Amino acid sequence: MKLSGEFIFDGNQNEVWELLRDPDALAKALPGTQSLEKTGENEYTGKMHVRVGPVSGVFAGKLTISDEVPPESYTMQVDGRGAPGFVKGTGSIKLTAQDGGKTLMQYTGDVQVGGRIAGVGQRLIDSVSKSMVRQGLETLNMALKAKHAPPPPTPQAAAEQPPAFTPPSEMEFALGVAKDMLADVLSPENKRVWELIAAVLVSFALGYLFGSKRRVG
Repeated sequence: MKLSGEFIFDGNQNEVWELLRDPDALAKALPGTQSLEKTGENEYTGKMHVRVGPVSGVFAGKLTISDEVPPESYTMQVDGRGAPGFVKGTGSIKLTAQDGGKTLMQYTGDVQVGGRIAGVGQRLIDSVSKSMVRQGLETLNMALKAKHAPPPPTPQAAAEQPPAFTPPSEMEFALGVAKDMLADVLSPENKRVWELIAAVLVSFALGYLFGSKRRVG
């Protein structure tokens, strides 16, 4: 499975770089993460609960960073295993400063999935993976923007003001995945498929109707 895309962060390049290397921020960006700890200069270990269709379970794994060029790019290797199967892959990110204090992130990845989780089908895995990446990046950007929010003018206002940033719950995250999957199914690219399905269903319905009339006659 291959992943690639772009995302614009509302922060400068150094801020985004630090955010992407912060295990606490990364853990909050993906609900279901049970732990994520930095165990070496460029190594992290963690556990994450993942659900793809009817298959769910906890993956324990390691994330290794290499080929660092701060604050521009790095490569990462992921190796996770658990009751649902295994996930193994490599990916890279590149950060580019943009006008207005923003940062463009370009990412690519190549992931292998095996075990029970692979049995749900490639299309479902692709949809869930893309949704997880999108929601994770949006959550990181929300955390970044919260750092730039002006402080409340008085202690009373601070007490009355809701938190500037609240990570999505696992339920909210799952609903986001379901919404993305539905949008993918109903996308223009799949229009021809749905037209064929509709034509087949209409043919079956007409065949049943005419067959019933002949039997009655």
